[in-house]
Amino acid sequence: MPLTRSKSLPSTDAITENGGSDRQNLSSGRSVAGILHKWTNYGKGWRSRWFLLRDGTLSYSKIRRPENVNLLSPSDDVRLIGDNSTDRLSRMYSCSGRGRRKHHKTIGIVHLKVSSYRESKSDNKKFYIFTANKTLHLRTDSRSDRAAWLQALASTRRILPLQSISGDFSFVSPKDLSISTERLKKRLRENGINENLVKECEEIVDSEFSEVQEQIKLLHEERTKLLDALKQLEMANLEAEASGIHESVYQLPNHNYSSLRSGKYSECSTSASSDVFEDISEEDEPSFHDTIECFSEPDAGSENMHFKRRTRLPDPAEKEKGVSLWSMIKDNVGKDLSRVCLPVYFNEPISSLQKCFEDLEYSYLLDQAYEYGKSGNSLLRALYVAAFAVSGYASTEGRHCKPFNPLLGETYEADFPEKGIRFFSEKVSHHPTVIACHCEGKGWKFWGDTNLRSKFWGRSIQLEPVGVLTLEFDDGETFQWSKVTTTIYNILLGKLYCDHHGTMQIRGNRQYSSTLKFKEQSILDRNPHQVNGFVEDVTGKKAATVFGKWNDSLHYVSGDAFNKASASLLWKSTKPPPNVTRYNLTSFAITLNELTPGLEEKLPPTDSRLRPDQRHLEKGEYEKANEEKQRLERRQRMSRKIQESGWRPRWFEPQGESESYKYTGGYWEARNERRWDDCPNIFGEFTEEIADCA
Repeated sequence: MPLTRSKSLPSTDAITENGGSDRQNLSSGRSVAGILHKWTNYGKGWRSRWFLLRDGTLSYSKIRRPENVNLLSPSDDVRLIGDNSTDRLSRMYSCSGRGRRKHHKTIGIVHLKVSSYRESKSDNKKFYIFTANKTLHLRTDSRSDRAAWLQALASTRRILPLQSISGDFSFVSPKDLSISTERLKKRLRENGINENLVKECEEIVDSEFSEVQEQIKLLHEERTKLLDALKQLEMANLEAEASGIHESVYQLPNHNYSSLRSGKYSECSTSASSDVFEDISEEDEPSFHDTIECFSEPDAGSENMHFKRRTRLPDPAEKEKGVSLWSMIKDNVGKDLSRVCLPVYFNEPISSLQKCFEDLEYSYLLDQAYEYGKSGNSLLRALYVAAFAVSGYASTEGRHCKPFNPLLGETYEADFPEKGIRFFSEKVSHHPTVIACHCEGKGWKFWGDTNLRSKFWGRSIQLEPVGVLTLEFDDGETFQWSKVTTTIYNILLGKLYCDHHGTMQIRGNRQYSSTLKFKEQSILDRNPHQVNGFVEDVTGKKAATVFGKWNDSLHYVSGDAFNKASASLLWKSTKPPPNVTRYNLTSFAITLNELTPGLEEKLPPTDSRLRPDQRHLEKGEYEKANEEKQRLERRQRMSRKIQESGWRPRWFEPQGESESYKYTGGYWEARNERRWDDCPNIFGEFTEEIADCA
């Protein structure tokens, strides 16, 4: 086998000097191979993988026992990079007489025509390869080995334009297909079949062929659109190279079937100003095929967005003093706990109204569901709705503080043009406590009301949600579901944590519905937060299986069979923010109480952002926050009397005997006109006489 080992290369600058010979070697069929260390995740760290660069494709596979893996064929013309690669391959062939070697299993493939790469600036042995949906973090054994790999990648990229992507696909157009029934008719006549029966057989054959031709036509259209998308993507990459774009941002082409995300890195660059990808972790095997790239999330650079949302809370103005929950309970034994004001130490700086909006953090899943349904894929629409229903629980991980209980009539608005959504919520009842919300997105509306019934079990508190959430698409398809039970454990002793458990039924009014089982965590459970379920059609036939974790990700497998290796990713939670506080707010939650420029004068006096105790807590002004909280708690105790005296919510109305509420409209119109005359200043000063008269 004609194997050669790479010589050390002085620098990547030599790439352009040797371009001619490299192009000749690679275009003539010569491949490059070797061992690279690939970053998998924080649990496994760096793992050795066998990489093979051939015909514009970089594939890699696991390396376990060399004698059991057939890495290369004896007829391969391969240039090896690195001493480690040569030694490993030599050991493999020295062991070849011990038994039959198995073919290696490729676990990852990267098409360089639609990928890019760059070297690490901080580590002279590392480099990165970027695809549309993931980043490969790779490390060599020496600086010269990295230079050799970068040279091979650059040489491959230079010859790819010579091989047009259109040459990779060849298929027959449906209109070119035809069928003749002459031989059939002749044979039938020879066997004495009358003409009427011959004609009937001919019609049957023609009918069957028409159906096959129609199916081929659909496949032809799909492949044509896919080819167009690949051509556009190829041209975008080639144009970026030809124009000398380095260290710049450019948008990859959008397509109905393949809207790929924009990237912020140097195309085919071998240097970078900073290692912005250094800390990215990538999950290893099994490889899931990511469907999220088909419909990209709304671009954060929306032209309607004139500001950048904050990424951290303000630094606290005071040092916080810890409070013992046990001392609070002990000191108030025998008292009416409804009149006991808990200190703000147990609160997080957002209200329950704002926490409702946290369920919309991954609203792009509904945008994708809308697009899939619009294109005729009802199953994927149902799957993305299921993913959205699960994603709302991800933000509860590590959240040990309770949100502020809104005052009666308190409201919250969220206008996020970069996500394409507008959200509004209002506390519509104090006894029982009910919060109603309404959200409008791209092709869909989402609304519902929630009421929590709590049970105290000594060491834990169980929260039973009451209410129905409704999602309606513009084409009339709707889905409805209720939330599962939440339990907060170790209230008095031990580490405080919450878990979600129960069965969620997502009922659709058309073809598909879903059933999701949130597994309750046990004391010795080493794999918590599990969610398993399925999507079934109207006949009860299982169309897909879903599985994952409510705090991490959700995957699906089409059909009745279950095989994790062929699963596709529906949703994955975002990484926690770098500036973590004791509240453990997500990056999205950090933005919810922000008063962005020009917003305060547009808000009604009932908006949660204007609540003084919550604002003081966010700033770390704990003494002022406690004082304001006690003042507003006294006003809160007026709410039941106010409600019984005939008070009605301003923006929602009850729906008959169902005890549910629906948005009546008019809020955003009133906001545009600054028309808040009928919205009282619920956070302002009041007297006890007013409370007694209420």
